[in-house]
Amino acid sequence: MNDENDLRFQNDEPRIHPTAQLKSVKLGRYAEIGERVILREVTVGDFSYFERNGEAIYADIGRFCSIAANTRINALEHPIERVTTHKVSYRPNEYFRYLGVDGQFRARRQARRVSIGHDVWIGHGAVIMPGVSIGHGAVIGANAVVTKDVAAYMIVAGSPARIIRPRFDEAIIARLLKLCWWDWPVNRLYEVIPDMQTLDIADFLDKWA
Repeated sequence: MNDENDLRFQNDEPRIHPTAQLKSVKLGRYAEIGERVILREVTVGDFSYFERNGEAIYADIGRFCSIAANTRINALEHPIERVTTHKVSYRPNEYFRYLGVDGQFRARRQARRVSIGHDVWIGHGAVIMPGVSIGHGAVIGANAVVTKDVAAYMIVAGSPARIIRPRFDEAIIARLLKLCWWDWPVNRLYEVIPDMQTLDIADFLDKWA
């Protein structure tokens, strides 16, 4: 925890909009959950935030992630191998008494968690499908549908999402992954933010690595 007497730092408690719905969720320090966001069985790391109308279920989200409005993380998959894809086959209790939720189908969903690394930007309206892993520093374009794993510091876009380009060259990416700046204590982050704003990425790494 931060030193409560250190006036440099804001209150580190998560900020949750009153219209958000959270169930079995763990939030890190400074996390922000916006209007009408729905989270179920999700962990959200320090400093990460969801903009309005986002939804996530069965997902682990790292630190410093920027998640834009109207995103869907671990979008519901329907059982296309069954007679019907309708929820009547896996949530019949919504229609009929004495018929419970299909535990096997639910377990299948829970087993396919989405994993999102640190410093990931997910653009407006993007959809992340079940079981996908997204590496540190990646960028997901607006309205992308991500069906496959995304490597660290890769920019992807489209439906289905395809690689556009890496954010940096391989040498810079390797240095960033070694630096792990997202693990730094808040007092060190406070000191480096001016350099994040002004220094070229290589110069920043030379100074702080």
